[in-house]
Amino acid sequence: MSIVLGSARETSFVAMEIRVRGRVQGVGFRPTVWRIARELDLIGEVLNDGEGVLVRVGGDPAAIERFVVRMEREPPPLARIDRVETHAYDGALPPQFRIAESLASEAHTQVAPDAAICPACAREIADPFERRFRYPFTNCTHCGPRLTFVNGVPYDRAATTIAPFAMCAACESEYRDPRDRRFHAEAIACHACGPKARLIRFDGRASSFDQHSMLDDVDAAGSLIKKGEIVAIKGLGGFHLACDATNAEVVARLRRLKHRNEKPFALMARDLEVIKRYCAFGPEEERALTSAAAPIVLLDAVDKPRLPEEVAPGLSTLGFMLPTTPLHKLLLARMERPVVMTSGNMSEEPQVIDDASARSRLSDIASYALVHDREIANRVDDSVARAMGGRLRLLRRARGFAPAPIPLPPGFETAPELLAMGGELKATFCLIKDGAAILSQHQGDLENAETFDDYRKNLTLYAKLFHHTPRALVADRHPEYLSGKLASGWAQMNRLPLLEAQHHHAHVAACLAENRYPLDAPRVLGVVLDGLGWGGDGTMWGGEFLLADYRGFERLGTFKPVAMLGGAQAALEPWRNLYAHLTAEMSWAELAMNFGSLDVFADLDRRPRATLQAMLAGGVNSPLASSCGRLFDAVAAALGLCRERQTYEGEAGARLEAIVDREAMRREDAEGFYPFSIPRLGGAGLPYIEPLAMWRALLGDLILNTPAPLIAARFHKGLARIIVEMTKKLARRDEQDARFDTIALSGGCFQNRVLFEAVVRGLEAERFTVLSHADVPANDGGLALGQAAIGAARLIDDANDAETNHQTKG
Repeated sequence: MSIVLGSARETSFVAMEIRVRGRVQGVGFRPTVWRIARELDLIGEVLNDGEGVLVRVGGDPAAIERFVVRMEREPPPLARIDRVETHAYDGALPPQFRIAESLASEAHTQVAPDAAICPACAREIADPFERRFRYPFTNCTHCGPRLTFVNGVPYDRAATTIAPFAMCAACESEYRDPRDRRFHAEAIACHACGPKARLIRFDGRASSFDQHSMLDDVDAAGSLIKKGEIVAIKGLGGFHLACDATNAEVVARLRRLKHRNEKPFALMARDLEVIKRYCAFGPEEERALTSAAAPIVLLDAVDKPRLPEEVAPGLSTLGFMLPTTPLHKLLLARMERPVVMTSGNMSEEPQVIDDASARSRLSDIASYALVHDREIANRVDDSVARAMGGRLRLLRRARGFAPAPIPLPPGFETAPELLAMGGELKATFCLIKDGAAILSQHQGDLENAETFDDYRKNLTLYAKLFHHTPRALVADRHPEYLSGKLASGWAQMNRLPLLEAQHHHAHVAACLAENRYPLDAPRVLGVVLDGLGWGGDGTMWGGEFLLADYRGFERLGTFKPVAMLGGAQAALEPWRNLYAHLTAEMSWAELAMNFGSLDVFADLDRRPRATLQAMLAGGVNSPLASSCGRLFDAVAAALGLCRERQTYEGEAGARLEAIVDREAMRREDAEGFYPFSIPRLGGAGLPYIEPLAMWRALLGDLILNTPAPLIAARFHKGLARIIVEMTKKLARRDEQDARFDTIALSGGCFQNRVLFEAVVRGLEAERFTVLSHADVPANDGGLALGQAAIGAARLIDDANDAETNHQTKG
């Protein structure tokens, strides 16, 4: 960045005040500024305040210009500079450049995400000659806890859970030395003065762990895991439950005790070499695994050796992460095989974060716990990512990513502060402040009372951390979402406007906002494929083609609306969707005549068909839904996958993707896909994707005993082709003015890599510009960002209209 200092170039000394905004607190930014200023013989000071970092500097004009350029080019690893503002300064300056005390003021800065152990700290804990040898809480300004242990801003030690631990002389010397990478590392600690890890038995009985290790309690915990024990581990943002991932019996026991029937377990490995034995991955995945964010990365499992089926039942991927903290690195130092590292909770409950709750809730699962005496201030789950279409894409945005702000696109510069409440499942919320969106960490499903309590706690926390006072609230239109009910109550109590955003419109807006699509740019076609969302007409949607921008949308096309037999129960029991889909296409007599020999027909025939038919005929507890997710459930059920019940959201679709014949997906043979058609609802209504021909072809393949992986491939290819065909049809490119040339893909079904990559290939072959998610989940975890963008657009327009009316009257 080049700075014009005006007439200052004609003088031998100038003074400037430089405001640096972004992620610049708690990441070693001030010592970097101090070092550069000293090297350039400048005077002045640098300090933290509520807006970021403030620099007052004096010296030769050319040196100051070089100073700013270097400051932007040489930031510390975890820093992110969003904006630099410079002004002339006429105040007094200290004669030698210094780091001044922080100033308390309204927060306009960023709280950094937690960061995995850096290489320098990793070397220290492995070196017997370093004073932090095997210290499990080693950290510096390049790594360690941030969001998980902070209570307020400015980001200083007193505002964190490390505050009760007074620094020893050695740590204080490092903390005060700008030349040291631990200068103002707020979590700084060592064996002498910091938190301590200890291994305990949950039953309270005294025990000597010397028989398990001659080193320390952390190593003893690793030995117990190797011997087949389940151990609770207190990590950064909550407890984990750990066991040997190669031991099928202990993994099955963990499933049984945790009541986690089929959902895959996350894994942790000592290093990349261990992961390579079980998974194949490329440079993109390796960069993610070794990054400061260190998410769980979904990787393709290799055939040999394979981990027990109990680790990830029915799936072809494994979710691996590397050690995220010194404690985890020490724990796995002698572990040459992967360990399960799953969230410390009973299934569907929030992750436990304190020792007392761990003892009461996890003692029936684990016999031992590795705990420590540094409190976890804020619950933060592990992030999850997957490489698709040549990019790493977040499926769950939490540790390592939240609460890093997302810059809003051009046109949103004047957006007022607002709060978007998100959805019901995979809930997040989003604050708008200073031209950026601050998306919370993944919260979970708000139907769980404790998760809802944590959601409300975090709303208060973020308001405090970011000094945020919303001028309006935004919520989903669904009348039963708890987030919407909470928003309604807050709006009435605080006399704030409550704006509503349609679910799938919010998905499109989230994709646009993440891709910095300008506010006033032309409308796009949003293709949103998910499970369910409250539609614009009061029915349930889930497979939508919306002509949209931030301000509004028009529904141009959809998937065929099919009854959800049993309402919400249909999302849990895929056979219901299969029955509804087949009877929506064919009479039972036709099914019996053509496909009566199939096992799947016999299975459906034994169901209470009279009751089901009465429900369908009377519309009793069987709402229509244009859901792509339920179509996946139905196809999976036809192949015998999760037919009776799925134990977690998206399980049937995930298992269907897992069995796809990848070679068949690559072939371009004319008969390698199932056909769909595009008629109109009621003959003259919206174009919709009709699956009748697909079902006849699929059932015919079942009669021919076609392998299930080939059937799955033909379904995915056919669905991708019809989505592209629908897009071409809606674009009207043969007319003088095409409706759109940009496509935004969103919704949880696009986390299916096979479908996503096939759709993107097809659209790009037709020369469409394709926007998709990467930094924000395509699922409902990104919904709040879209709501916030929609609300901000409306408020900006209202303000512009008010200004225009004022000028007209004037």
